[in-house]
Amino acid sequence: MEILLAIVIGGLYSSGFYLMMRRSIVKLIIGLILLGHATNLLIFSVGRVVRGDPPLISPEELVLTPPFADPLPQALILTAIVIGFGVQAFAIVLFNRVYQSVRTDDLDAIHSTETS
Repeated sequence: MEILLAIVIGGLYSSGFYLMMRRSIVKLIIGLILLGHATNLLIFSVGRVVRGDPPLISPEELVLTPPFADPLPQALILTAIVIGFGVQAFAIVLFNRVYQSVRTDDLDAIHSTETS
C-alpha cells in the first residue's frame, strides 16, 4: 500500500510542478491544486497507513494497545484541505481579475500592471 501511495504522490508532485512551469495561468492554478493534494497524501503516508482502532483508552486499560490510528496526521490534513481550498479560491479570483484586465492567460504576454 505504501509503495502505491509513494508512486501516486510522486506522480502528483511531478505533474503539479510540470503544470506550474507552463505559460498559462489556468495550468498554474491546476498545478497548485495538484501540489496541495500531493502534500496531503504525503502527510497521510508519513503518519503510517494503519488499519486500526480509534485511539481511545478503555477504562480497564492504562495504556493504548496497538494497532491504533494516529489522529495527528488526520487533523493536519483536515486543516490543510481547508487552507488549500482558500488558496485555490483566491487564485481563481485573482486569475479572473487578471483575465478581465489583460484579456489573456499567457504569463509571457502579461508585461505590466498598467493599462494603456
